[in-house]
Amino acid sequence: MRFATIAATAAIFAPTVVSADGVLGFALGTKMGDGNCKSQSDYEADFEAISSHSGSKLVRGYAASDCDAAKNILPAAKSKGFQVVLGIWPDVQESFDADTKAITEHAGDYADQIYGVTVGSETLYRGNFTGEELLSKIKEVKGMLGDKIKVGTADSWNKWADGTGDAVIKGGVDMIFVNAFGYWQGQDINNATHTYADDLMQAFKHIQSVAGNTNIELWNGETGWPTDGATDYEDAKAGTNNAKRYYDEGVCGLIGWGYNVFSFEAFDEPWKPSSVGDNGQAKDETKWGVMKADRTPKFELDCNKI
Repeated sequence: MRFATIAATAAIFAPTVVSADGVLGFALGTKMGDGNCKSQSDYEADFEAISSHSGSKLVRGYAASDCDAAKNILPAAKSKGFQVVLGIWPDVQESFDADTKAITEHAGDYADQIYGVTVGSETLYRGNFTGEELLSKIKEVKGMLGDKIKVGTADSWNKWADGTGDAVIKGGVDMIFVNAFGYWQGQDINNATHTYADDLMQAFKHIQSVAGNTNIELWNGETGWPTDGATDYEDAKAGTNNAKRYYDEGVCGLIGWGYNVFSFEAFDEPWKPSSVGDNGQAKDETKWGVMKADRTPKFELDCNKI
């Protein structure tokens, strides 16, 4: 049942999909619900909740130096059998230097806990870098970390599909994360999963075409839906029932087709201020978690039980 809305799109764009399930991961913030930075024990509690409710053992972050994330999350990951995708925020030199320093200081002790490193999150989408400039940053990080840790980047699906990221693809990066949201396309929930899958497959198809025989690991780097109390976006209506349907049909559906997916995000972040868009409207971004800030799930998260 969960595959029905995406099967046609997946079959058209990905005829080589294997039958084995993909990997489920979760985006994870560095702060508790009250805005205080997480400690090692806080991350351990996060991991216990994620594992027990979803079966996942993988999370991704965005800035390794933020709240001493690398210092605290890696020993927690070791103690709970998790792996982490660490992030580097390259948009300004100060954050690039701080994040690379945080990773290089701890990589030697926790290499087995580091699944990979992403250099940038939607920097192409925001126009902060050209593809060539972003590739240069990725290569710089790769030079620091060597061949034992995978290095890549994450960006919006349309910047991979339209050729903006071609220099990165041709540059031989290890991983590419493609972000795609039916919600941010303003889709009614009845069409949201199809739009999400179609956008994702457009990006994957282009990446594979440009990469040729280069073996780049592809992920859906972010997808999700806001729950009760969040802000609507065009025809996309926030709500827990819609979020559950999107998770069941979209996240678990793609995983069932053999794709790797990071759900955005693990826990609500009530400390976040409202963001104001170009139209002047405030958007609530505090309720995107599949679990509440107290780590209780909002709906079933184990794709094997859906």
